[in-house]
Amino acid sequence: MSSGQPTGPRFGHRVSAKVAVCGVFVAANFMAIMDTTIVNVALPAIGRDFEVDTSGLSSVNIGYLVALAVFIPVSGWLGNRFGTRRTALSALMLFTVASALCATAGSLAALTGYRVLQGVGGGLLAPVGMTMMLRAFPVSERLRAQQYVMLPTAVAPALGPVLGGWLVDTASWHWVFLVNLPVGVLALLFGAAVLPDFPGRGAPRFDVPGFVLAGGGLAAVLYALTGAPERGWGSTGTLVPLVGGAVFLVALVPWELRTAHPMIDLRVAEDQLFRTTQLVLLPTGAAFMGVLYLYPQFLQTDLGYDALHSGLATFPEALGMLTASQVVPRLHERVRPSRLMVAGGTGAALVIVLLAVLTVSPHPLALYPSMYLLGTSVGMLFASAQNAAFVTIPPVRTADATTLLNMQRQTAGAFGVALAGTLTASLVPTAVTGTAFADRIAFITLAALCLGAAVLALRVSDRRVREAYDATDPRSDREESARPGRALDNAEADPRS
Repeated sequence: MSSGQPTGPRFGHRVSAKVAVCGVFVAANFMAIMDTTIVNVALPAIGRDFEVDTSGLSSVNIGYLVALAVFIPVSGWLGNRFGTRRTALSALMLFTVASALCATAGSLAALTGYRVLQGVGGGLLAPVGMTMMLRAFPVSERLRAQQYVMLPTAVAPALGPVLGGWLVDTASWHWVFLVNLPVGVLALLFGAAVLPDFPGRGAPRFDVPGFVLAGGGLAAVLYALTGAPERGWGSTGTLVPLVGGAVFLVALVPWELRTAHPMIDLRVAEDQLFRTTQLVLLPTGAAFMGVLYLYPQFLQTDLGYDALHSGLATFPEALGMLTASQVVPRLHERVRPSRLMVAGGTGAALVIVLLAVLTVSPHPLALYPSMYLLGTSVGMLFASAQNAAFVTIPPVRTADATTLLNMQRQTAGAFGVALAGTLTASLVPTAVTGTAFADRIAFITLAALCLGAAVLALRVSDRRVREAYDATDPRSDREESARPGRALDNAEADPRS
């Protein structure tokens, strides 16, 4: 078995593994996440250019998100087979090239195809990048590292509408893709010079049935969800892919548990702490991406905002997430992770309900602080849950765990966008309900998802998180006797938790 120690290029000896991995991962993740929201603002312009109604443009985003989810499992296999460094740089190059192709698209079909190619690159990059981050930083340092890792998660979704709005208003929609090129090229050059490689456990055979079952199942289900408002929920075009995709996903579980070399090692989910945190992150991610898809559309369609001002009204969300990334590490020693997650999920639900209320009587002074509070709440839950997810996962299983986490995260995002799009397209406004009725129902539905996440967070084992930190933190031996209530905590802890 590999020692797991990083190796690197000749010219990277002056840069630590932590700095190198953090730099490349943050830059690449920034592009991938920003692409999800920067295109939302450009959809009206794209629709006008291609003479397509806005409701028919969902394939541009859904194709990207579905490709991310489908190709995430392949990343773990490639990282184990060819090394994390080669996989990460190849995926980054693919994403950058696909961005350039998107800018040249002359039709909706071509743009959707190039967006799928972008999703392939992003799907390959996300798990291997997170694996390298977790291998470079020990458990006791990961919360501090998240102050940097949360940067793309916090800023990219909110910067996308602002930057996209400015580019669409001053130039054209093509520039929302061209803006990726300088970031991608610089990240490639930096990574080629200094990015280390973390040896995997080997990948002797590619799990073709697992890939077909996972990719085909996810693609079919999401295709059915996004097209149902136009085709009808009882139509053959909806029922066949929906049922077929569900059958594929159900068949995936016994196959992956039985095969000798699974593409998705579902046994990682036997870890109770990892499994519980994934259940918390799933509805939260869906709600968050659903709001970020729905909110700019509401501002532009119902309130008459232009692209730039709708982006500016979304940006406070980034400031809120950045605030949470700085606060959570300081609260970690005093507040239990489960309580931080419950507070974050509950706070996000209340803010989204407020957004639903604002569809009745919107006020600019209420929109900005609402998005800041949403970012703070979601950021609090994300930082706490993502950190807790991996504290009990051994290094040799990190790639498997990050594969499952990223599949869950991207699938949740695709589902959230599909859910918001489905509700807004299927609920036709009347003279009584008004044009914002569909948005109001969609916001309330997304708020219910966050509230469900807060309830699930009550099952997170704080004791296991604390023990994992104590085992890797060199200060724990010196501070053990000084911790108030430590002996009482251990005496009262349930050994089954």
